[in-house]
Amino acid sequence: MASGAPGVVVAVGSGVLEVAQQLPARVIESPIDMILGATLPTKIILTVLAAFSLVSWVLIIWKFRELRAVNARADDFVFAMAGANGLIDLNDALAELEDSPFRRVFREGIAFFSELRPGALATTQVGNGLSPTQLEALWLVLEKSLSEEKDELAHGLPWLAIIGSVSPLLGLMGTVVGVMNSFIGITSQGSANIAAVAPGIAEALTTTVAGLAVAIPAVIAYNHYASRLRLFVGELEGFASEFVGTLAREGRL
Repeated sequence: MASGAPGVVVAVGSGVLEVAQQLPARVIESPIDMILGATLPTKIILTVLAAFSLVSWVLIIWKFRELRAVNARADDFVFAMAGANGLIDLNDALAELEDSPFRRVFREGIAFFSELRPGALATTQVGNGLSPTQLEALWLVLEKSLSEEKDELAHGLPWLAIIGSVSPLLGLMGTVVGVMNSFIGITSQGSANIAAVAPGIAEALTTTVAGLAVAIPAVIAYNHYASRLRLFVGELEGFASEFVGTLAREGRL
């Protein structure tokens, strides 16, 4: 028996030359080795998931800071409203506050009411009230303003929902492709031992883990922010009702 190139064993016997190629098993020492040695489809899916993860965390941090600022400004508005003596005082007090959804809804309502009854806010005397048609128009203006504020605060949330639902599917697709490649490798090598199968299966499962790692924070953040948004919109709707009620209590309707 003679030894040739590495991995090749040359055997001579009975006038017959037999050459057997021994394929070295793929050695994986860490997840990094698994990713670096992955097939092209797996690398593409992992790259897409990495991009989704980056976008997801940017949206999570952005919405966290935005909603925290909105809540702080809403508290300032409620404090100013509690200390104001009627709509005239509240209108003056809002000039010192930062812009907020509550302030914008209030401004829209006050501006439209002033158009319906010019000079009504400049005096404390009660004049003719609004007609039912004018009151309904005032409600429509307030509802339009509420809808605009809701849409503004909801920016970015649909992308969190998309990332949370698509990422596991991408991971599953990568797993299926990886398992198919493993079976093709088994067929071509003619070997089904654990050393030949394990690296391919491990690589296939990597995309599933990555997809879940991207989806879980996105889904949690989406549900949390959507819940906070519903509560905030409910507060805005309550303020709109209180605004109309204050107009009625002060005899301006």
